[in-house]
Parts: sequence; C-alpha cells; structure tokens
Amino acid sequence: METIWPKTKQLLQTTLSPGLYNLWIKPLAARARDGVLELAAPNAFVASWVRERLADAVADAAAVVMGARPRVEVVEARPAAPAVAAPTTAAPRAPRVPKSLTLPMAPKAPDTDAGRFRFSYDEFVVGPSNELAYVASRGICDMSLSADQLFISSAPGLGKTHLIQAMGRQLCQAGLEAGRNLRVAYLSAEEFANRLVLALKTKQVERFKAAFRENVDVLLLEDVHFFRDKPRIQDELLNTLKALNSRGCRLVFTSSFLPKDLTGLDGQLFSRISSGFLAVIDKPDLATRKRILESKAAIHQVLLPDAVSTLLADKLHADVRQLESCLQNLVLKARLLNCRISVDLAWDVLRHYDVSARPLSLDDIVSYVCDVYRLSPDQLVSKSRKRQYVLARNTAFLLARQHTDLSLVDIGNRFNRRHSTVVKGITALEKHLSLKTPLGRELERTIESVHA
Repeated sequence: METIWPKTKQLLQTTLSPGLYNLWIKPLAARARDGVLELAAPNAFVASWVRERLADAVADAAAVVMGARPRVEVVEARPAAPAVAAPTTAAPRAPRVPKSLTLPMAPKAPDTDAGRFRFSYDEFVVGPSNELAYVASRGICDMSLSADQLFISSAPGLGKTHLIQAMGRQLCQAGLEAGRNLRVAYLSAEEFANRLVLALKTKQVERFKAAFRENVDVLLLEDVHFFRDKPRIQDELLNTLKALNSRGCRLVFTSSFLPKDLTGLDGQLFSRISSGFLAVIDKPDLATRKRILESKAAIHQVLLPDAVSTLLADKLHADVRQLESCLQNLVLKARLLNCRISVDLAWDVLRHYDVSARPLSLDDIVSYVCDVYRLSPDQLVSKSRKRQYVLARNTAFLLARQHTDLSLVDIGNRFNRRHSTVVKGITALEKHLSLKTPLGRELERTIESVHA
C-alpha cells in the first residue's frame, strides 16, 4: 500500500506539465484505503484547487497502479500541535513559513534542473512552417538574436510548447556547463495567476514579488492569452516584466493567438508583451509531417515503412498532436496483435482519423458540430447562452481555428460574435484539454472524430 502514491505520482509527473505537477501534486501526501485515495493538501486553498481541477487526473493515474479507479478525496492536512518553547531573552525570530507554502513561491531544485523539461531540441523537427520560430528560439538561448524577448504564436498542437520547453532545457544545460546558476522560470499564465492568488491568501505577496522579479534570469511564460480580462493579475505581471526588463533578463511568451488578437489586456502590458521578436508557427507541410512521423517512430523504437509514413503524412494534416496520436495507436495495435506495421494496418487505424485529404471548410465544421451536439445551424448562431449551445459554439471556434485559414474576425462573423468572444471560447476549451478534465477528454474524442 505504501507504494501506491509514489507510483501514482510518477505517472502524474509524465502526464501533467512540470508546473502543474510541482505546484499542486508534489506537496500532497496520500493514503489508500477501501477503494478510496485520500489526498492531504498543505492548506485549504490547495485542497480546493486540486479537488476541482486535478481529482480526475489523479484517479486515472491511480487506477493504473491500483487496478481499479479509486474515489479521490482531498482534505486539508491537520497542522501539528505547536511545541512549547522555554522563555528566552534573545531577539525573536521571524515567523517560519511552512515548507509546503514555500515550494510554490521559490522552488530550489527546478531552477537549474534541465530534467524537468519534457522536450528537447533533439526531438524537434524543423521545416518551413516552424524554421523562423526555431532559429529565433536558438537565438534567445545563445543570445545571438538582436532582441532579448520572443513571442511564439501558433494554433494548438503545432509545437510551441515543445519549442519553449526545449529552450528551457538548453538554457539550464548551458548554465550548468558554464558553471553558473542560470535561474530559468517556466510556467503557464494560469500557474502564474494561481501562485499570485496563493501568495495573496497566505500573505506572501512580497515573497512572490521577490521570487519572480529578483530571482529569475529567464522567464518562459506559456499561454499569455489567459491574462485577458484579469486586471489585478495583469498589474502584477506588468510590474514583474518591468523589473525583469530593467535587469536585462530574457523573456519568452507563447500564445494560441497573435498579439493583435489579445483583446482585454492593459495597454502597457500589451506593449510589453508584443515588443519583442514575433515568430509564427504554421501547419507543417507534407515533407515535414513525414519527417515528424519518422522521428516519433524512432522514439518508439519501431520500423515505419516508407509507404506507411507517406500515407499517414498525406492523410493527417491538422496538427502534430494528431500525427502523434495516430502513430501511437498504430504502434500499440501492432504490438497487441504481434504483427508488423503495414499499409493495411495503417488504413485500419486511420478509420478513426482523417481518411480524406480534403481540408475541412467552415460549413463542414458547422455541420459536424450540429450533428454532435444535436443542434440546428440557427441554434448554433443564436443568442442563447444555454450551456450546450455555448459549448457547441466554442467547439466550432476551436475546429475552425485548427482546420481553416480564416481569421478570428471571420470566424466570429459567421457566428454573429465578436472576435474577442472567439478568443475567449477557444481559451476555455484549451484549458480543459490541457488539464485533461472529463470535459477535456470528451473534447479530445470530438476533435479526433471530426474526419470520421
């Protein structure tokens, strides 16, 4: 029983982002009893956040270890009884902050640990669609880029997370090899916001400010579109960026949207974020998709016949995640059936993916979404705020963003919405997809089945 939680944490470390794992999972204690996995959080805020956002992910991982899906309960750990100190005439010490609260504010080991980054440059396949972003990111790492700030934009699933994590790994390794402690902070915009909220609740705002303004040399911040319409958090981020800029630090941002589409940001913050070098990652062409498949096959240690890689690259063109998903399913099926990977087997797996080389149009997407959510096209574009209608519209926004070249304004016009509404809808779904919530897993199936 003692090994259940350590093994579950190992699985979660491979499935969650480093920031999510280190901030929310690592501080937890746990015990298993009678089909229940009880998690003990260091405080009520962490307990509430884990209960609402990560309980399903923990249950999924624990099911692999325990053989059955447990019921996950999250409680606040009871504080130990305070020890009674003898009277003293010495000057009183400052109150000691519990270790569990210092972890989110100023983690020690991750600052120079390249191993916390899942992706590296060695695995990044460069092609015409991402060459500019690749070269610019390398330039930030070796300081050969004329700017010390980079903004990477792309639709979901095209490699911006891979690239920014590769930067983090490269920067940490270079710092260690040079014998200096290069302090690299990597986190998502949501994690930054959560840490600020936690600092406010635990009255550690000054510690939070010092951690990000004074103890960081390179800031790698993902999904900055999350900051839209959050003025209090924007104020803190703006002051953080000002402090980092004044110290000559390097800054890298990623977003699913171009800077010009980031409505709802303070003017000064927008200016700061968009003042560096802009690199856009587009959809990979056929040759790049084929090389991505071959690279992933090598990681899986399987032989991928040229005819199979050509077939998959020709049929799967939405994003890199789709390529990876199909290849993983193909490899798993071949191993389960104890057979070689062949064109026939690839076609069998492709039945669940894109079996047509024809790109989707917005009309195709509207038809598909209406069928999935059992709505009419008129209901989809109506002013109704029913949950099902909003979810369907947001799904259509996301699919249109992934499968068409339409601008956000054009997508919004088709649904009688402003482009800021499109951004908000896509951002909401991306959050569920990244956290792998129940809705996120349902959305994954919906997105993957769009060509079926």
